[in-house]
Amino acid sequence: MKYISTRGNAPAKSFTEILLGGLAPDGGLYLPEKYPLITRAELDVWRTLSYADLAFAVLSKFATDIPAADLKAIVNKTYTAKVYCNGRADSETTQITPLHTLEPGVHILELSNGPTLAFKDMAMQLLGNLFEYALSKQHEELNILGATSGDTGSAAEYAMRGKRGIRVFMLSPNGKMSSFQRAQMYSLQDPNIFNIAINGMFDDAQDMVKAVSNDHAFKAKYEIGTVNSINWARVSAQVIYYFKGYFAATKSNDEQVAFSVPSGNFGNICAGHIARMMGLPIAQLILATNENDVLDEFFRTGAYRPRTTARTYETSSPSMDISKASNFERFVFDLVGRDGAKVREFWNSVETGGAFDIADTPYWLALTKFGFVSGKSTHADRLQTIRKLWQKYGVMVDTHTADGIKVGLEQRRPNLPLICLETALPAKFEETIVEALGRKPERPAAMQGIEDLPQRVEVMDADVAKLKGYIAMECGFGVRRHDAAL
Repeated sequence: MKYISTRGNAPAKSFTEILLGGLAPDGGLYLPEKYPLITRAELDVWRTLSYADLAFAVLSKFATDIPAADLKAIVNKTYTAKVYCNGRADSETTQITPLHTLEPGVHILELSNGPTLAFKDMAMQLLGNLFEYALSKQHEELNILGATSGDTGSAAEYAMRGKRGIRVFMLSPNGKMSSFQRAQMYSLQDPNIFNIAINGMFDDAQDMVKAVSNDHAFKAKYEIGTVNSINWARVSAQVIYYFKGYFAATKSNDEQVAFSVPSGNFGNICAGHIARMMGLPIAQLILATNENDVLDEFFRTGAYRPRTTARTYETSSPSMDISKASNFERFVFDLVGRDGAKVREFWNSVETGGAFDIADTPYWLALTKFGFVSGKSTHADRLQTIRKLWQKYGVMVDTHTADGIKVGLEQRRPNLPLICLETALPAKFEETIVEALGRKPERPAAMQGIEDLPQRVEVMDADVAKLKGYIAMECGFGVRRHDAAL
């Protein structure tokens, strides 16, 4: 299988050729030349598979240039319960993604069993092993540059810590994440991990990552790669749990379901879109935003109007405090009939501070065939949802999952099974849980007192030149500085 750019001006490449790089040379994002279609016979077989075997089956459709035996070994190294489920696991038989049924037809797909207690581990643990495999074959090193609004950073750092030939430079918005999220990242003392707190919002950090990635000479010299969901391997790994969740919530492959997904950067729900394009019977993809409702506005009105940093709200579901969703470009590429010129036109407007509107175009009518509906949730909504779930079911959820459940229940079609994707354990957002319930969430033993550990982080203005200088120094091309200690 070959991969093409959403902007249409880059050569087609294989899975391993795009694995380490992130953005395409023309600034676009990679997608398969065509989505693999899953037959009914394959679905019937896949329904019986373990998570690791299902992951191998799905990824075999995408990573066609990795020998089957090697891919199988990578997948098994990642997705055995004893290895992966160290967030909640108490036995080797713990499921990777258990389905929790609240009531008939309403489910939560638990995705937070990994080492950082967030769904990002589902893809990031695989990505770490894929990177290590690829680098060992090519005898190269990789400097990973990423941006996080909360959970991507810790998931990437835990996946890459101690990996030979890999450094991680992770940007986060200074002071904008929960204290637990900051502690997970900044307390790591591994010499290959570099945390950089940007004075700004997530969108500023993400723009810096894209600017560095688009400087092709710098990217080549310093061997820059990415773990953000602009990396196709991240998205392909997330496709897997849509299949697993569907099989767990249904008895037959004739049934249809709705998935509700808390959405900030559009990566998680983009994986659902791809699963649907492959043939998974998804009737609805329900996109839930918080107060930063740029994506909800698009699916309601056809207008995509990213906000400035000054107009991006700080909320109690901070991982979704995003106004420019990178992966949205992948969906729009499909929406406009894979017309790279049209995507370039739209994103030229977005990248110069503008917007685009499809309301009076044929694309607005085409939108209906992709199954998307949307809604938003506010701080008051998520507090109410957290209380309701605790009182009615004895189930405690984090703030982002609460957003997804609230919007999912509002937007799903009658009698359609609803699968809400869990985002993280509530322990990561203790302050809001206490506000909602008057009690602290439980923590895994390994995370007790994490906020009290020494922290290492470099605070930096949103200045691309300063970021490049920092990367150059830490890679040995300048005078190394000691990290600031907090």
